[in-house]
Amino acid sequence: MKPEAGAEGLRWLRQAERDLDDAEYNLAGDRHSLVCFLCQQAAEKALKAVLYAQGAEQVLGHSVAELAGACAEVDRAFEPLARKAAPLDQYYVPTRYPNSLPGGIPAEAFDASDAERALALCREVLKTARARIGEASGRDR
Repeated sequence: MKPEAGAEGLRWLRQAERDLDDAEYNLAGDRHSLVCFLCQQAAEKALKAVLYAQGAEQVLGHSVAELAGACAEVDRAFEPLARKAAPLDQYYVPTRYPNSLPGGIPAEAFDASDAERALALCREVLKTARARIGEASGRDR
């Protein structure tokens, strides 16, 4: 049975919001690489939430820039995010795997400024997604 579009979008948005909350929690512990990764994940899930809320049956891919571009095809409010949030894509692999970095480990490669930048971009994506899903479902979030 196919889930109802609005409910599925809200389900994905709830997880995106939890990922953002986890990122903010880890900032206090100076877990900068984890903050960056969780921000990428939260933005990815928020954008997928928008697409599911619009009726998409399956949304594949992990690129925030590409997902924002797909959202922009159905809602022009996402056009600026396709470019602006693209830096979050750099946090998908290098924040987790040592072999994606030349000598060193992710835990040492990302600092507070990376984490703050990721949080700011992520918050903007979630704010836009919340507003658009709220409009689509007829609810204010």
